[in-house]
Amino acid sequence: MKSLLSIVVIILSLALLIPGVTQPILTIQGSIEKSELVEAGVTMFTESLSEDNRSNARSMLDMAVSMLGFDNIEGEVEVFYKTRSIVDTVNELYQSNNILVAALVGLFSIVFPAIKLLTMLMVNLPIFKPLQYGLMRFIGAIGKWSMADVFVVALIIVYMAGNASAGMGELLTTTAHFEIGFYYFSAYCVFSIASHWLMASSVNKRHTSKPSS
Repeated sequence: MKSLLSIVVIILSLALLIPGVTQPILTIQGSIEKSELVEAGVTMFTESLSEDNRSNARSMLDMAVSMLGFDNIEGEVEVFYKTRSIVDTVNELYQSNNILVAALVGLFSIVFPAIKLLTMLMVNLPIFKPLQYGLMRFIGAIGKWSMADVFVVALIIVYMAGNASAGMGELLTTTAHFEIGFYYFSAYCVFSIASHWLMASSVNKRHTSKPSS
């Protein structure tokens, strides 16, 4: 019974992993107040002039802004919008020539979890004991990286947030919210831990049980 339950949970973990890495995990939006945008534009223009003309130009621009009502303008302008999945992030890193980082993110968040779950599924099948022991040792070896996928997702969130605010200074107001992929991936992590415990319990029970005489 435990073996069947373990197989079901492993298959469910795999089913959750797929949308967890392909669906968006985070969306970041950046906006600037229109009044601050006008002020920044005036400042940038006047600073590009010579020092002798700067004061007069500033006075004239301030007068024009006031006459046109731009100093009382309200609202925000969206200047940044980015939503990414883990797969999208790997592709973006690769396209920006961060090949090593892209490979590590892909390995720890996609390849290793999939291999681990598939190996756990094989362990629950009726296979030769020597092969089963070998697969268990393999799972134990890659199990040392069991939290790396969570760490990778945290790095992706920091990476996206850093890209959002880069070069915009204090003008940019960013808002972020998790997307459906984050919840799929979080559910995968929970079910993956549960499937590992069920697998180990099932295998131990089979090895310790003795046939009745």
